[in-house]
Amino acid sequence: MELVAKGGSRQEAHEEIRVLSHEAGRNVKVEGGVNDLIERIERTPFFDRIKPDLPRLLDPSTFIGRCPEQVVKFLDTEVAPALEKHRNDIEKIGGAELSV
Repeated sequence: MELVAKGGSRQEAHEEIRVLSHEAGRNVKVEGGVNDLIERIERTPFFDRIKPDLPRLLDPSTFIGRCPEQVVKFLDTEVAPALEKHRNDIEKIGGAELSV
């Protein structure tokens, strides 16, 4: 979408990404290599106009939406009340620990 915002064709951008993602997928699935999709994009002249924007576009924090708020709400509405029911037992053993 960043390419389209900068005057690129949506159809052409989709095709370029599709081809590169298939190549990267083959590299992983057939050749046992790493997923090098980002490196392929960085080497492809078609993406020149957005290359300076790639760090921002690929920042994982831009893909999480409301996740932080949802986790806090879950902890407040589900976990805290469940722990409260067992407060005396937790205090007797000196605390509780969750290992994931």
